[in-house]
Amino acid sequence: MEDYLYFCPNYGKQMNQSIEMGPTVGRERYVVLDALRGLALLGIALANFPEFGLWTFLSNEEQSFLPTATADHIVRFLQYMLVDGKFYTIFSLLFGIGFALFLSRHSRGRFIRRMVLLALIGALHLLFIWSGDILLLYAIGGLLLTLFAGCKDRLLLWLAGALILLPVVLDALTEFCGIDFSTPFYEAWWREASAQGITEDNFAVWLRDADSYPQMFAFLCQGAYERIWEFVSGHRLPKVLGLFMLGYLIGKHRLYARLTELPLASFLRWCTFPAMLMSGIYAWSATNGQPWGLTIHSLLYAVSVIPLAFCYVAAFCLLYIRNTGHSQPSTFFTMMAAPGRMALTNYISQSLIGILLFYGLGFGLGTRFGLIYIEFAALIVFIVQIVLSRLWLHYFRFGPLEWLWRICTYGKYYPMIFLLRGNNG
Repeated sequence: MEDYLYFCPNYGKQMNQSIEMGPTVGRERYVVLDALRGLALLGIALANFPEFGLWTFLSNEEQSFLPTATADHIVRFLQYMLVDGKFYTIFSLLFGIGFALFLSRHSRGRFIRRMVLLALIGALHLLFIWSGDILLLYAIGGLLLTLFAGCKDRLLLWLAGALILLPVVLDALTEFCGIDFSTPFYEAWWREASAQGITEDNFAVWLRDADSYPQMFAFLCQGAYERIWEFVSGHRLPKVLGLFMLGYLIGKHRLYARLTELPLASFLRWCTFPAMLMSGIYAWSATNGQPWGLTIHSLLYAVSVIPLAFCYVAAFCLLYIRNTGHSQPSTFFTMMAAPGRMALTNYISQSLIGILLFYGLGFGLGTRFGLIYIEFAALIVFIVQIVLSRLWLHYFRFGPLEWLWRICTYGKYYPMIFLLRGNNG
């Protein structure tokens, strides 16, 4: 079949250089991957903005006092059913695909260098901007992924399945045997919180009332401990590594370039209803205090979140095939691809926008609005990111953070501005 490449006229003659010389740009890019990354960014915003808005920090009683409480309850259920975990699953698959693409062009050592740089970016983000960072975890998972690059496909599939289901086993150990590996991290978190003067009483409003960066930084210090506890208690590393492996297999066999050969429609017909059903049950469990226990809830997560994420990917790719001509994708996909091409910049900028809107350093709107308004704000922010990303990429080859990351990864300078703009525009 014909590969669905995004032939961007902005790159023109700049692409005559060998692809071995640097990062993926221009016509080498698959727009479907960038568009999927844009879709994942939308889901990440919907998942993270309730944290930025400090709504999730409120107690159930405090949430019930908000004027949108009834609507918020419905939105929260839908968030668990349709958003929670699905889009970071897509991001993880795309990360694994990117690993395969990277290894097809560069050495494993250069990828390790890239991951060390990502770990540094994640650590800076975690310590100085937002405690909900995911980049550091991805960097650690990426470094571990290099250990399995030479494994056979069948072994990778078994390992991926085992890693994805491992949290169920670990949660069973916690529930039935009292073995909880996260307890030391939880205790360290609250020791640091107490040292910063943060208690359960002021936890929800600390960032809203913090009108100076030192006050915000005090919360970030304990937040770094909290985030590590969340990674351990939520068993995030095995989940992410398992998804990385699946993404690596997809990338290794270039399934993204063979979409018309895949039984996407059949997959959706057979899997969408079961995935939606299980996601509804998972959402009910999450919004009702996990009445069947931690182990069942963890199992529900594994059999609902990841299958539904695959359904999203399949539906998106099927729509892409049906709306893509022989030369260029439709406007919708090019719009979604723009923020995806500068995903790192947009991910970090979502944190900065959240701080501006909801923290005391900015407008201090945290805890004042219900979930439905916060999710609406997340949608508006993503639409603005689409517009700004398209505008930026009209004049520049990379997002600003992507550009710096590439320079440090490859150890050479890459022009940022389209030098041949007049000849190709």
